[in-house]
Amino acid sequence: MSNNGYGPRDFFREEKSIASLGLIAVPGAEELTSLIDSHLVRWSREAGTPTDSFIIPCDCPRFQSGDAKGLVKESVRGYDLYIVVDPGNYSITYKLFGYDNHMSPDDHFANLKRIIQAVAGKAHRITVIMPSLYGGRQHRRVSRESLDCAVALQELQTMGVSNIITFDAHDPRLCNAVPLMSFDNVMPTYQVLKKVFKDIPDVKFDKEHFMCISPDEGAMNRNLYFASVLGVNLGMFYKRRDYSRVVKGRNPIVAHEYLGESVEGKTVFIADDIIASGDSMLDIAYELKKRGAAKVLADATFPLFTSGLEKFDEAYEKGIIDAVLGTNLTYRSPELLKREWYHDVDVSKYISYFVAAMNHEMSVSSLCDPHEKIAALLEAHGMKIANS
Repeated sequence: MSNNGYGPRDFFREEKSIASLGLIAVPGAEELTSLIDSHLVRWSREAGTPTDSFIIPCDCPRFQSGDAKGLVKESVRGYDLYIVVDPGNYSITYKLFGYDNHMSPDDHFANLKRIIQAVAGKAHRITVIMPSLYGGRQHRRVSRESLDCAVALQELQTMGVSNIITFDAHDPRLCNAVPLMSFDNVMPTYQVLKKVFKDIPDVKFDKEHFMCISPDEGAMNRNLYFASVLGVNLGMFYKRRDYSRVVKGRNPIVAHEYLGESVEGKTVFIADDIIASGDSMLDIAYELKKRGAAKVLADATFPLFTSGLEKFDEAYEKGIIDAVLGTNLTYRSPELLKREWYHDVDVSKYISYFVAAMNHEMSVSSLCDPHEKIAALLEAHGMKIANS
């Protein structure tokens, strides 16, 4: 894991941490935080320093008016704190004048700031683990528009946050808003490939049987990486939009145009950062099936499914889409987790590596580039990483 070849349990055994480790789950991020904690607790026990949990309890109670406050329920003085927040967890509700109000990303970000305020500058260091970057889809200014994510990052920096860990940022250049703050944008490429090998073992990863397809120009880099490490070819779609109209905050897509070689008889892998309504992903799947693709595997780091699951149920029954992979980096509804076509990718252990390394002031560069782990994974399945 580190440049010296240490694993996480070696950190707890041999390396000195910079401060006592503490995890805080902003309400809505308890599931992921608990999984991270379970790995850290196991490694700590194996290293001979048993602990029950690194989680420090907190709460964000509401007054009857809807106002809220942040509470941290144990001392955090001198701690190396890792605060986990899930801005996309719409399942969390609170009472507002007798109504159940679902929390928005704005509410979750406000709670994050409340918890940081409750810490009151007593922690040794604060790292925010925000897998789904708040405001990240509004990443550039075209006209008179807000730049919510850039301002939010600057606000966190002003409040004393030292590090941000996020995953598959819609536009990684958002880190330019805080050039003096540590900002790690991580890709769960290895975890996704591992899940494909485990759950879909009949897939053949060679140029004759497998292709990676980018759903648009913005997703080219992540699909190019998959194609490069697997040694397969890459194609792409580009979106023709109607710029005379705005529907649900965006210019509607008129058509998906394909650039690339034939997909006939091949398994096609499509990687994107978000499945929101899923319309674009399904349109592309239909287009690929028209062109003779044998299987369509869709991958999204954040499987939101904002318009429900019925369209994907129908596409799966018709054989249009064969599998959807998504991570546990954001809230997934119980209904989604029960779907036969959905494959949940656990990324908690990966985050735990980051926490263990950073708590011991070790380099995380090898974690950000999982090339070696992917090479070992391919070798274990009788393959060789491309150009190695």
